[in-house]
Amino acid sequence: METKIKAHFTAPELLNTTNPISVCLIGAGGTGSQVLTGLARMSHSLQQFGHAGFQVSLWDDDIITDANRGRQLFAECEVGLSKATALITRTNRFFGTAWKAIERPFTVDTATGRNAIYISCVDTAAARFGIAEILNDLDLSTHRVDTPRYWMDFGNSRDTGQVVLSTIGSIKQPASEKFATVCSLPQVTQEFAELLVQGDTEDLPSCSLAEALEKQDLFINSTLAHMGCSLLWQMLRNGLTFQRGIFLNLMDFRTAPLPMP
Repeated sequence: METKIKAHFTAPELLNTTNPISVCLIGAGGTGSQVLTGLARMSHSLQQFGHAGFQVSLWDDDIITDANRGRQLFAECEVGLSKATALITRTNRFFGTAWKAIERPFTVDTATGRNAIYISCVDTAAARFGIAEILNDLDLSTHRVDTPRYWMDFGNSRDTGQVVLSTIGSIKQPASEKFATVCSLPQVTQEFAELLVQGDTEDLPSCSLAEALEKQDLFINSTLAHMGCSLLWQMLRNGLTFQRGIFLNLMDFRTAPLPMP
């Protein structure tokens, strides 16, 4: 008997919507700043196919320092400004969007509203567990374009990283004779909790770019951001995905997909 390929079909209201998909991007650092650019390019490209694109809110309470320049796309004149505001202002001017910068951390006390897609680019396991707590308490009873559907988490060390896609709740799948459909994708905090805690560090902010590059290599963030954005792009263009994430080792240029559960 032939074994069916496992696949997850994208929540249907995200494919042919007339209203922009609400996206909450948490973290405007090395990865988050690159993901924001990817989302802007993706939104513009989707609109060329008649899709409504994205409406993004970027959450980060950090300030640009000189050590951020190089790994992150900040200019000398932006040092001292809010990361979220600087990035969103630049994106809105370039792409003509009206996206929002929120100069606060994303916590139980500050998080408001609902978004269809949550993307986290944070540094600690504690931040991820906090995000999971917020997402697990969201109201999923109504079915609109802002109904919470997906959480995509980016994480990395110096030369390695991963992207993990999970569902928020269960997403009803269509009947398929060709594929074994998967309605629920586990959260990174459920599946890799022990590894997250083991890899957690309390590093202080770097004082220079050279010091920062000892902790995270120059291109790990941008490479990981492009791969994660490509996964989201394929979900929205093809309507399904056969993988739920990516593992990346930039030291020896290896990548591996994270298969369906």
